[in-house]
Amino acid sequence: MANILIAEDDDSMREFLAKALRRAGHEVVAVGDGLDALAQVTDASFDLLLADVVMPGLDGIEVARRATKRQPGLKVMFITGFAAVALRAREQSPKDARVLSKPFHLRDLVDQVGAMLQVG
Repeated sequence: MANILIAEDDDSMREFLAKALRRAGHEVVAVGDGLDALAQVTDASFDLLLADVVMPGLDGIEVARRATKRQPGLKVMFITGFAAVALRAREQSPKDARVLSKPFHLRDLVDQVGAMLQVG
């Protein structure tokens, strides 16, 4: 399946996301902040970045911008609980990035990831 990088500062959310995606057959690296995510992108190749928009330090939008410069084929999906932030993410994020608004069911996440990875 796919190699997925998760950047999510909430420990329990990060674990739930990683567990669901691993169960779906994906390889997952999960980190707690944007700087760690960028370090991972430098060291390994990923198919998808799943990033929380609101994180302390480097936010998910900036992580996505920098990560897609390093890996131009990287697909991006943001997760957020804030509607205004979701709109900002759509305006400022890399082309073709998707936004998944919280709350969501883990099945929805797995389905959205699967659909996104099949495109292009």
